[in-house]
Amino acid sequence: MNGAQWLVQALRKHQVETVFGYPGGAIMPVYDALYDGGVEHVLCRHEQGAAIAAIGFARSTGSTGVCIATSGPGATNVITGLADALLDSVPVVAITGQVASNLIGTDAFQEIDVLGLSLACTKHSFLVSTVDELPRVLSEAFSIASQGRPGPVLIDIPKDVQLADASHLSSYELPEEQEFPYPTQELIQAKQMLAKAQKPILYVGGGVAMSNAVETLREFVRQTEIPVVSTLKGLGCADALDTNYLGMLGMHGTKAANYAVQRSDLLIAVGARFDDRVTGRLNTFAPNAKVIHIDIDHAELNKLKQAHVALLGDAKVLLPALSQPLSIATWQREVQELKAEHAWRYDHPGSAIYAPLLLKQLSDAKPENTVVTTDVGQHQMWSAQHMTFDAPENFITSSGLGTMGFGIPAAVGAQIARPDACVICVSGDGSFMMNVQELGTIKRKQLPIKLVLLDNQRLGMVRQWQELFFEQRYSETILTDNPDFVALAKAFDIPGQRITEKAQVADAIKCLLESDGPYLLQVSIDDAENVWPLVPPGASNDEMMEKSK
Repeated sequence: MNGAQWLVQALRKHQVETVFGYPGGAIMPVYDALYDGGVEHVLCRHEQGAAIAAIGFARSTGSTGVCIATSGPGATNVITGLADALLDSVPVVAITGQVASNLIGTDAFQEIDVLGLSLACTKHSFLVSTVDELPRVLSEAFSIASQGRPGPVLIDIPKDVQLADASHLSSYELPEEQEFPYPTQELIQAKQMLAKAQKPILYVGGGVAMSNAVETLREFVRQTEIPVVSTLKGLGCADALDTNYLGMLGMHGTKAANYAVQRSDLLIAVGARFDDRVTGRLNTFAPNAKVIHIDIDHAELNKLKQAHVALLGDAKVLLPALSQPLSIATWQREVQELKAEHAWRYDHPGSAIYAPLLLKQLSDAKPENTVVTTDVGQHQMWSAQHMTFDAPENFITSSGLGTMGFGIPAAVGAQIARPDACVICVSGDGSFMMNVQELGTIKRKQLPIKLVLLDNQRLGMVRQWQELFFEQRYSETILTDNPDFVALAKAFDIPGQRITEKAQVADAIKCLLESDGPYLLQVSIDDAENVWPLVPPGASNDEMMEKSK
């Protein structure tokens, strides 16, 4: 048994059943071991696609995603996916081949210092020097990726290590769970602050999902009846149908959410990091509120916003300890009035398709437990605003890095992970072209992914900012030379249709959702439509721009 064969056996012992990747010279021994090694390999058509598919797999299941690439350009293509996983706290293990140990540092063919290159965009990176290091490195890699605040880990393995004799290696040992201290004194302070608060609000981030604390959070809301707002990555954590839920906050958040946060006197941040797209001008964010910050990552506490009480640990433990009945009826009435006053209105004149309404109709029609992935741009924000998600694993979008080209490969990973689920990818015509080659993966694996392409022949979000902040100087954002997307999909044996008018929407959504296999719905929308509301850069969250009447 060589090192590559030992690696594949160890993956199986860790219950890794599926990996995503693309072969090449320096990783060839691992691919030879995968040939009959009992682990399913999904051939993506670009290493970035493989890394993002691993993210989609991880986020739709809560398990660690695994991707594999060769040295040099294979490894560099993985980097964007690793950066995406780092900023969104996703457990991913990337395994890359490296040139033989004696060639490292000689500028050999397809050699790159992937260890050095990856350090800025991984939770940890390893370069395996000898075959004897494999058990320790693999054990630590999966432990680091999944425990505490999850994140990506890279293992770079020289070709000679893959080929070395590994018959003497010990069996793979699963890592032990990490434990956190119980912050007794801080919890007493936090409970006292909560009991005194007149206008508390719960600010929920993606850390709730990554720590499997969704049900704990929802029980906390039922017990306290505190109004809830969510970050983009936190969507699906709170019950979207709960009367106390106000939706997403921040740059493109709901007016009710932003106004409520600005009026609050106690902000309880759970698994959130006070990102600039959430807070607007930071020194005016929740200006009258004391802050309780719950996070599993010590580095996030007091990093941007000074907390009055910082609670390091697992939300599954800390939220029940903080829970208590509250007397906040006046605040709840005020919040409900905000919610009613600023509810979405979908009246839109004319026959043109209105993207927010179409996405609401799609959301209402999608089957239970549907997974929605998105790319990045206007369609992403419209999806966050106008679609409803019953669980965070059912909404997969690139939040922190904002990776165009994310949607299709993320949908591939989610569909592989959950073959019986309906998986919908909502994309824009700019993002769609970024990883369009993954239509080949959909064809190869016969994945029944539903593709909804909102086509305004523009790089929509950049064009919106050019209109509002750059004097309508539309530099390189006009895409009137787009291909025929329906014909393009057909080349990959994916049927589809293009619609242009509001009257076609209902039948088109029905056709999309009832299709047995993959399907493309190309939706032509107004190229001048913008995402509203919008908090301009450098403004406070209560200084939202709105569509002019």
